[in-house]
Amino acid sequence: MRVLLFTGKGGVGKTTTAAATAVHAARQGIKTLVMSTDAAHSLGDALDVDLTPRESSGECLVEVEPGLAALQVSAPHAMRRSWRSVQDYLLGVLATVGVDAVVAEELTSLPGAEEVVALLELRAQVESGLFDLVVVDCAPTAEALRLLALPEALSWHLERLLPAQRGLLRSLRPVAAAAAGLPVPGADVVGAVGRWLQHLREVQDILRAGTTSVRLVTTPERVVVAESRRTLTSLSLYGFTVDQVVVNRVFPQTAGDADPWRASWNRAQQRGLAEVRESFEPLPVVVTPYLAEEPIGVDALAALALARQGDPGAASAELLLAPAAHRGMSLDRDGTAYVLRLPLPLVTAAEVDLKRRGDELLVAVGDHRRVLSLPSVLRRCVVTGAGVRDGALHVRFVPDEKVWPQQ
Repeated sequence: MRVLLFTGKGGVGKTTTAAATAVHAARQGIKTLVMSTDAAHSLGDALDVDLTPRESSGECLVEVEPGLAALQVSAPHAMRRSWRSVQDYLLGVLATVGVDAVVAEELTSLPGAEEVVALLELRAQVESGLFDLVVVDCAPTAEALRLLALPEALSWHLERLLPAQRGLLRSLRPVAAAAAGLPVPGADVVGAVGRWLQHLREVQDILRAGTTSVRLVTTPERVVVAESRRTLTSLSLYGFTVDQVVVNRVFPQTAGDADPWRASWNRAQQRGLAEVRESFEPLPVVVTPYLAEEPIGVDALAALALARQGDPGAASAELLLAPAAHRGMSLDRDGTAYVLRLPLPLVTAAEVDLKRRGDELLVAVGDHRRVLSLPSVLRRCVVTGAGVRDGALHVRFVPDEKVWPQQ
């Protein structure tokens, strides 16, 4: 099962790119699902099909043409089914301490609910085994980064909540609960939290698998390219593999163009393309021309996919389904020391903030932060140095003599 996630700055054409990729794959004989996590719901418009979710289920899986299905998910429907028992318990706690019912309803809504539902739907479709390829039209970059980082962050919190709740169930008696003045969570609440934790771990496994990769969509404009560079760094920080950069809306080159307006745009775009290739090397750069009309519907999207330049996936179904080269976090032995390597392209050491907190390593770049749970061997080590070189953060650990005196 191959999973392709498309994201980019709003307005660069990521939905069209994702849809064109899905149509092309289906016409190559690959059973394909294209789904959207973007609240704008533009996927149906690009495919020219109605993807309005059914009121009863909140989902709408539509067969667009043989071998191609499309899906739009509605978060409110799905959330009511799966989070209700936990929310009812939290509402009871807040009511006990006098919080207004309307305020309590807002406070107990699951953070990132729409993103979580979209990820759980991705998990369900991958596990269904109905498709060979799942193409995901993600939200614009800021929302997409939150989406992709959410399973790890939410799992971190749930892992700390669940043992505490189990402890309460074992140790508190109804009399003690009455004395405390707060309701004790029931088995259904703990079970729901446990299921969410398990599902999120499964989502993490899918997103970090070698068969999953992100494709950045951009245009040859300085502002857009600058955001794409930051996005590549942030995706690498969170451990995701980017295997392609798609440059959209490139004007056709016309030799000796007498129109100064078109000639000026051509020169600017060529400079932008050169910057993209320099910034994202060695990632493959795919160039999509600006067509004469808007690509709406499957035939127009198929034509758009075939018009791309430098796309290895346009040649065969085998290349479309080929796993991406994994470039995630790695741990190597260096004599008696260990070196933790985390890809962080396009940054300097001065832009990285690194802290050790117990069994965790906190890595921050700009507004983005990741909490890394250290492998067991590194928990018994101390950090002796760190630096950024060759597009990666290298953190050096040596055994703690208090724990491993024989070292």
